[in-house]
Amino acid sequence: MLALQLFGWNDDVLTLTGKELHTVGLGATIGHGDNVTGRTFKTAWFAKAARKAHITDKELCEAIKEVMVGQADDLGGGVFKKRLNNNMHRSIILAKGSRYWIYQYLFAKSDRENIDDDELVEFRKLAKVYEKLSTGKVKELMDDGELTEICNGNKTKV
Repeated sequence: MLALQLFGWNDDVLTLTGKELHTVGLGATIGHGDNVTGRTFKTAWFAKAARKAHITDKELCEAIKEVMVGQADDLGGGVFKKRLNNNMHRSIILAKGSRYWIYQYLFAKSDRENIDDDELVEFRKLAKVYEKLSTGKVKELMDDGELTEICNGNKTKV
């Protein structure tokens, strides 16, 4: 089951589980104007899935460099699909505006062919939200364990 969290503009968190959209208050602000590029994160859910698939942060950082130069499937709207783990897994990376690169979803090629159209729509919405995250909000998400920074530019945080 796919679960996404969308951080909305009205201090809400929109949680998508399957096909249902729920709103829960967040009490955080999403800002503009931070000039951050090349920062790469993984969500807590992705981190757990990657650990089970034996995909290291070093591999993720190498893969993101390839994505940045166009060596990935661009699904539009800031959503990219990148093959990992000797082509056994697919990752969904969100990077609207190349501000933050976030590993959001991982699936085994043997389990499913691709993401569904409705999931792609939700990933595109989430990419727009991530684009607007302030540095403070990113720090808060890191402090809460929702995001883990794995590389920043050419530096791997291993």
